[in-house]
Amino acid sequence: MNNTMKIYMLTLISFVVGTSQFVLVGILDKVAASVGVSVSTAGQLITVFALANAIGTPIVMVATSKMNQRKQLLLALSLILLGSISIFVFPGFGFLMSSRVLLGIGTGVFVVTAYSIAAKLAASGRQGGAMSNVAMGFSSSLVFGVPIGRIIAAEYDWKIIFLGIGVFSLLASFAVVRTIPITEDDTSVSLGKRLSLLKNPKIVLTLGVTFFVFISYSILNTYITPFLSFVMPLMERKISFILSAMGIASLFGSKIGGLLADRIGTMRTLIGSMAGQALALALLSTVSGFNWVLVIIPLLMLWEIAVWTFGPTQNFNLVSIAPEASGIVLSLNSSFVQLGFAAGAGIGGIAMGNSSMLAISWGGA
Repeated sequence: MNNTMKIYMLTLISFVVGTSQFVLVGILDKVAASVGVSVSTAGQLITVFALANAIGTPIVMVATSKMNQRKQLLLALSLILLGSISIFVFPGFGFLMSSRVLLGIGTGVFVVTAYSIAAKLAASGRQGGAMSNVAMGFSSSLVFGVPIGRIIAAEYDWKIIFLGIGVFSLLASFAVVRTIPITEDDTSVSLGKRLSLLKNPKIVLTLGVTFFVFISYSILNTYITPFLSFVMPLMERKISFILSAMGIASLFGSKIGGLLADRIGTMRTLIGSMAGQALALALLSTVSGFNWVLVIIPLLMLWEIAVWTFGPTQNFNLVSIAPEASGIVLSLNSSFVQLGFAAGAGIGGIAMGNSSMLAISWGGA
């Protein structure tokens, strides 16, 4: 197998790994009903995943820095396999929370390692494209994995989804053993050096912007299925279609972020992205009872495009601030994204418990 095919294989595995993170968003109401908790309580499964990802990943990466990268990839897939099978086998909300911790750490380790391996496998001058391919695998899980998960959960026990993820993770491990060469991690950086960058006020401010943007995103995204059921009570069977449309919008947004940054500048793109998010979320809080084709779906797609335009632009912004430590600041940014996911899921759950469903849209705005 040539290196190009190996990169595509990592992309395919990334789809499976991304689905393990995002699929819960599309079936949160089903999960809550099956384990006997409220939707807002079930939303904390998103929180623990994100916290485990943000906090656990850098610790595990430092602890395993003497491993070759193929072993790190296999460790990540083993954690995802264990977490997925645990969800399928063990009953109760407590086991479900523990399993999400394993999935969060496994996903984080896989993301960091897969990006690095893809860059090494790529031809000279094509490292960025190789990493983009891996990122596309994760984005594709929003387009296909989340709505497919919703369809499966509507017909069968939702735990079947995680059994499937576990099986594919096992197959992915065999593929990695057979095809991925042994490469050393030459980008290992101590946890202390990573955190020392937080002494730079400009980096702190920029990471703070990332944190609040993804709080905003997570407040609504975590509870998107109950929100859609509330604003469109007669459209339960259309939710999978709407989730697919949102996933396509996220792909489009991730593609145009870099283009806009080049044409109108990084700051204008970031400000436009955040303004678009705030406007879409504010309008979504008023749409209950409106035409879902003409009003609700376009607003949701505008919101997704704005959010996913922000991601690559903010990465470029951080690299321009600290080009000598680009790998470290991007890793820190990823942690702040996950911390935003965790905080947003918690805030959204509180808003749902103390107010109406539309409050989560206002909270995000």
